[in-house]
Amino acid sequence: MKGYVDDIEKATKRNDDFRRVLYTGKNLQLVLMTLQPGEEIGEETHEDRDQFFRVEDGNGEVLINGTRHRIEDDFAVIVPAGARHNVINTGAEPLKLYTLYGPPEHRDAVVHRTKTEAEAEHEHFDGKTTE
Repeated sequence: MKGYVDDIEKATKRNDDFRRVLYTGKNLQLVLMTLQPGEEIGEETHEDRDQFFRVEDGNGEVLINGTRHRIEDDFAVIVPAGARHNVINTGAEPLKLYTLYGPPEHRDAVVHRTKTEAEAEHEHFDGKTTE
């Protein structure tokens, strides 16, 4: 296969994992995420990569360089390289979203069922792509 083709809304809503890498190209990576009520990604800064988020289900907040924004179904967020950011589920239901990293951030095909699992592994992109 060359590339990735699927109904991203359905795939995102079906995902229950904290992080699930679906596709990794040389310059771009597609990752599904689910944050449980009260859970957050955790403040981070990617000095060398931009990040796009698309919310498919739920309610929350995104912080970008100290500015707080409400997010919900159908919202998109772009975080430029070097911006300190966090995504927080402020709702009563899981916050389901997908994110695009440019360039990739995580190992291809990695799955972290929980945030605790993701934090314990400390994995990063190793240069291997999906194809």
